Amino acid sequence: MKTLLTLLILFPSLALAQSTISGTVTSDKGEPIPGANVFLDGTYDGTSTDINGQFNFSTEEEGNHKLIVAFIGYTKETIAVTLPQNLSYNFSLKEEINRLDAVVISAGSFSAGEESNREVLKPLDIVTTAGATADIAGALNTLPGTQTVGETGRLFVRGGEGYETRTFIDGMEVLNSYAPSAPNTPGRARFSPFMFSGTSFSTGGYSAEYGQALSSALILNTKEIAEVDRTDISLMTVGADISHSQSFEKSSISGKIQYTNLTPYFELVKQKINFEKAPESFDGNMAYRHKVGDDGLLKVYGNFNKTDFVIYRPQIFDEELEDKVDLSNSYGHLNTTYKDILSDQWSLKTGFSITNSEESIVINNQPYDEKTRGAHTKAVLSYDTQSQFSLSFGGEHFYRNSQFDVNQEGAPEFSYNQHIGSAFAEADIYLSNDFVLRTGLRAEHESLSKKYIVTPRLSLAHKLGEKGQVSLAYGKFNQQAQPDYLRVNNNLQSEKAEHYILNYQYLTGKRTFRIEGYYKKYSDLVKFQDAYDQASFSNLGSGFAKGFDVFWRDAQTFTGLDYWVSYSYIDTERDYQDFPTTATPAFSSKHNFSFVTKYFVQSLKTQIGTTYSFGSSRPYNDPNQEGFNTERTPAYHDLSVNFSYLYRSNVIIHASITNVLGVDNIFGYEYSDQQNDQGQFVGRAIKQQAPRFIFLGAFITLSKNKVANQMPNL
Repeated sequence: MKTLLTLLILFPSLALAQSTISGTVTSDKGEPIPGANVFLDGTYDGTSTDINGQFNFSTEEEGNHKLIVAFIGYTKETIAVTLPQNLSYNFSLKEEINRLDAVVISAGSFSAGEESNREVLKPLDIVTTAGATADIAGALNTLPGTQTVGETGRLFVRGGEGYETRTFIDGMEVLNSYAPSAPNTPGRARFSPFMFSGTSFSTGGYSAEYGQALSSALILNTKEIAEVDRTDISLMTVGADISHSQSFEKSSISGKIQYTNLTPYFELVKQKINFEKAPESFDGNMAYRHKVGDDGLLKVYGNFNKTDFVIYRPQIFDEELEDKVDLSNSYGHLNTTYKDILSDQWSLKTGFSITNSEESIVINNQPYDEKTRGAHTKAVLSYDTQSQFSLSFGGEHFYRNSQFDVNQEGAPEFSYNQHIGSAFAEADIYLSNDFVLRTGLRAEHESLSKKYIVTPRLSLAHKLGEKGQVSLAYGKFNQQAQPDYLRVNNNLQSEKAEHYILNYQYLTGKRTFRIEGYYKKYSDLVKFQDAYDQASFSNLGSGFAKGFDVFWRDAQTFTGLDYWVSYSYIDTERDYQDFPTTATPAFSSKHNFSFVTKYFVQSLKTQIGTTYSFGSSRPYNDPNQEGFNTERTPAYHDLSVNFSYLYRSNVIIHASITNVLGVDNIFGYEYSDQQNDQGQFVGRAIKQQAPRFIFLGAFITLSKNKVANQMPNL
């Protein structure tokens, strides 16, 4: 009886000490989450939600505690509770952002690199694509949004001229990134693709970090610290080069020298241009890498080039008369960058680059000198929570000096000095794993025009299932007037472009499909009546470009075969420069198509590559006809092949032939500025320098393991 009485006395207190905690757990979209863990921190009391997202458990804990709700893929929720008491909660969990699986911005962007798992064009594709002849622009011209303009060899992107694509190395600007060439012959990019590990090529809508480019930003990332010592020797039909990488505990240094002389080749393969001295060049590259502390990395990259040639060029009006052109160019670029992780959220990236180019041209004993100097400094701070938000912001300064001297008594000097200061900020906001928003703003001030320019950038992407996504991009872009024009009239303002892009991308295994539509509006383009009359220059030009691109790459369906197909449609018109009316510019073809294949034959230890390129007719102006730019060239066709044979484990034999079929492509026509006796302006076709270009080389690698070779580069 006494025991029963004691229990009756204690029971009310025991009942009071027991609490019931119940409720529901749903996603931020209102969907129930079954299997979520709900528990009191530091205790064994808790439960899991049922199929309806509901939970209920009892506890005898007292005092202040933390109630935790957790489920994989969602952000953990924690609230403070005081016990004993009965509690009921409704939890709404936010989806946790996983950067590896989250949607990425793809509108207008082709990225490739050693750390990219979404690449559509790998770095080694630059040197393995048939017809590209290891030229960066040559390989990128097989991507949609570009077109082959064979008389220049530069990147022309979505109705933009070659100068509208700007090159950056490790984020720093490069001026005069193409080597000089004879008139109406393609120039090559100055920089060896072997020095780079990653490539980001934008056909529009690019980051607010990059400015002074109307159409495209080509961003080249140099290699990291070399891990092994190796020496590479190349013996080629056009010259030879040797490179060496030396690695140390926390640093490495790499260097390359190359000598090119086309005289022997031109003796064997007849050229349409009469060279008194064939192009001869000496190139040097160096790269120094040093690890600073635990996370810092210092990079120093330098390039030097010396090129000269002498040609005799028949005059258009009377081809019996020839103009002698003697060209010599000296070029140097130095690039230094430093990046470091300052804390769990903050990182720093800063750099400095200088470019110097001096070119001397003598035409029929009349000398002309052109000099370009530039410097670029940049600092960028980034804040990243590794979840839903990241921010980068910074500033940069460009300095440019350009002058053109006619070495003749009484001749005016054409020159300018320009300072451009800018600030930029850009944020990535992950609303979920399926939706990301990127918004940016860039502000610039130009010293010559004394104008402030503010250009917004906006991109967003939405994932459609596990493999597909759609992206949108919008942005305003500006670029200072070309040096040829700015030297004549220092008061010219920046040219401007506005981009609208819609992109769909589907990735599965080693297959990539992209389709992208765009509209680009130009304003403030430079117009003039006389290229040497300062008063005739203005920023009254305008234009547009619209179209769509399609890309398909497949390295999975057929064993050993990697191929891609590109198609671009463009409709573009401009009223700029000395155009008398709005018209399609002469560099633009409406349809462009490329088909690239790479096949490795294991039994023959040989990689075989082919590239077929097509471009529809281009407009040109015949002054003997009515209208402007109303005539059309024939369509462009080119089939190129290459072979890489593993002769020994460390020796590669490589051969390539461009335009195998010898198609006599015509890129346009040029006309005399005076009429003949019949009252006609005399014209001639602009053609390839030779029907084909044939290359043969042996590539030897010397290293400790004796099996390393340059096959990844070929």
